[in-house]
Amino acid sequence: YGAWLHGEAVSIGTIMAATMSAKMGWIDQPMVQRIYDIHVAANCPTDLPVDSPMNKEIFLKAMSVDKKVANGQLRLILLKGALGECVFTGDFDEDAMVETIDEFVAECNGAQ
Repeated sequence: YGAWLHGEAVSIGTIMAATMSAKMGWIDQPMVQRIYDIHVAANCPTDLPVDSPMNKEIFLKAMSVDKKVANGQLRLILLKGALGECVFTGDFDEDAMVETIDEFVAECNGAQ
């Protein structure tokens, strides 16, 4: 994670998971805002820093070797339903995932 603590990376990943889940229609936008607000109130990061070297390719490569990959298939923890309900699944919209990654890395130096 570089200079980031594991929990800080998890915080941003949670916001990304909420964003992606909403793109797939699994939760609504008010739920995404509620999750975002909880993280802000807890003083947890919600965005990648501008000086991050991350871009979509680096992000996807890192995800491909994540501990949640099984038999070559990426599985994600996504939100579905009420706050606190989630699914651990490999059945997700890859376009929604890539769109979410693009949004989160757009301002990073690595994406420029």
